[in-house]
Amino acid sequence: MAEGIQSRRSISIFGSTGSIGRNTLDVVRHMGGGDAFEVMALTGNGSVDLLATQARATGARLAVTADDGRYGALKDALSGSGIAVAAGPSGLIEAAEMDAGWVMAAIVGTAGLAPTLTAARRGADIALANKECLVSAGDLFVAAVHAGGGRLLPVDSEHNAIFQVLEENQRHAIERVILTASGGPFRTMSRADMADVTVETARAHPNWSMGLKISIDSASMFNKALEMIEAKHLFNLRPEQIEVIVHPQSVIHSMVGYADGSVLAQLGCPDMRTAIGYALSHPRRANLPVDRLDFARLARLDFEAPDEDRFPAIRLARLAMIRGGVQGAVLNGAKEVALEAFIDGRASFLAMAEITEAVMDALVHIPAPATMDDVFAADTEARRRAAELLG
Repeated sequence: MAEGIQSRRSISIFGSTGSIGRNTLDVVRHMGGGDAFEVMALTGNGSVDLLATQARATGARLAVTADDGRYGALKDALSGSGIAVAAGPSGLIEAAEMDAGWVMAAIVGTAGLAPTLTAARRGADIALANKECLVSAGDLFVAAVHAGGGRLLPVDSEHNAIFQVLEENQRHAIERVILTASGGPFRTMSRADMADVTVETARAHPNWSMGLKISIDSASMFNKALEMIEAKHLFNLRPEQIEVIVHPQSVIHSMVGYADGSVLAQLGCPDMRTAIGYALSHPRRANLPVDRLDFARLARLDFEAPDEDRFPAIRLARLAMIRGGVQGAVLNGAKEVALEAFIDGRASFLAMAEITEAVMDALVHIPAPATMDDVFAADTEARRRAAELLG
């Protein structure tokens, strides 16, 4: 039996064809594969062939494409396999309702909200890689997890690092959490030069291998902004307890500072499989095929304060946390529209933050959401306003 696994566990992977999903399947293979895990459901979006290959390889009971128009292609690809096929939002909910004890929530964007919330409500342990669940609906989502009786296991490397070094019996002594940021490809670039950066240069992350949108979010530090809001909800923190430090080597993934002056840090080579493996095997640690740190070769660790003039997303996250209400959902919705506009060549790199801030200011009056419908309404209005500003 694989180390850290006591019995065969049922799991589902939402977003299995993305970077996090592929890494999750790799970790599953190294932790015993089908001998240790029963895969209940896999979901993907456009990569139907890859999704079908993954489903056959794992013996998944259900494969779901989020795109209704690809249902026929997926059904054909899995013909004769005995694997059930579904599509669209209803298919994602069907996957979420399956009896998987552990769910990787890695669907990008607000499309991941409903299925992840469904899985949380029935009591599944949620390995959370979807940012929108906490950024847009933090209080509602955390309440659903607690009511369902499952665990919330952070997968982002920064939050997973905090999770590893946050001592539960010392929560009263936590002074601050420090999220590290690589600084991305434009860490030393002037604001004037950043006005002319392209999608290709923005996607070239110096340390991590990620998808297009996440790479651009990292380059603008919007990724870090969302992580600040996530950290508030994950660890029940006040906005002033959340700090960001630029750490170009991406070796220290985050830190927790305590009242006695101690700072505990989690270190490791930049590899998402470490965080995924910890979420999958917690509270044990699995033997994973990741690189080990060579401190003599590393030689140095550098730190610098983030420049909020060049990277205003950090300031906007702090503003959203202080304002409360639906500002997290508004920030995220407006940012997603502005990001698409940058990718399509309809907006500059710097315009993403300008558009997001303008929409946040316009919708500052909306109160805290009482239901998920309120969250979706705020997201829809933020996207409409952002599109309007883009003309």
